[in-house]
Amino acid sequence: MKKCALIMAFFAAVLMVASELRAQDWLQRGMDTLRKNPEVTEKSGLADSEIAEGLREALRVGSEKVVSHLGRKDGYYQDPKAHIPLPASLQNVQNILERAGMGHMLDDLELRMNRAAEQATPRAREMFVQAVSEMTLDDVRGIYNGPDDAATRYFEDTMSGPLSEEFTPLVRQSLADVGAVRVYEDMMSRYQQLPFVPDARADISEHVVDHSIKAIFEYLAVEEAAIRNDPLSQTTSILQRVFGR
Repeated sequence: MKKCALIMAFFAAVLMVASELRAQDWLQRGMDTLRKNPEVTEKSGLADSEIAEGLREALRVGSEKVVSHLGRKDGYYQDPKAHIPLPASLQNVQNILERAGMGHMLDDLELRMNRAAEQATPRAREMFVQAVSEMTLDDVRGIYNGPDDAATRYFEDTMSGPLSEEFTPLVRQSLADVGAVRVYEDMMSRYQQLPFVPDARADISEHVVDHSIKAIFEYLAVEEAAIRNDPLSQTTSILQRVFGR
């Protein structure tokens, strides 16, 4: 009897191990299927193609809102978060010219710098549309499953350099169109005619480009978070399908 009991216990253990192995085998097959099928996502079961379409739509909607806000008269100038101040390197110039009764020239320059940004900003939307078409499936999954500003930070990391390069000639042209370059040169000429003033220079094109791009990304992050979380901002069917809770 004792021997029979040992044999039965042995077979029971074998069956238990076999059962566990079968369960592990099914689990492994399931994981392999998920890995082999990139159309299945961890978060919602949506197809990657749908998520990519939703992210493109979110970027289109978000960038249009950002551009419509910033790329208009006073979009930068009257917005405390986007307003472009004078470069820090002109602080001494500002103090000296104000004492000389020429402070209005700096006010005029600051206004025209903001006008240049307002004029150049609408072109940024085209650059975002082009960039989103270059996202990989890994990028899509990472952005979709990331935090509320994941898309914005992705584009900030990948686009800041190219966007600055593309934006610089636009801003330079805008600065010339709105008269900022002329005002700056006239102001510096008068400043340098004053006795005993320290040397001062500023690259107003670079300054406007840097502040413009920073404001664009800051507002794009706000729009992205709204599209992800606010049903009222999910204004199209694909946005509702991808981001609706």
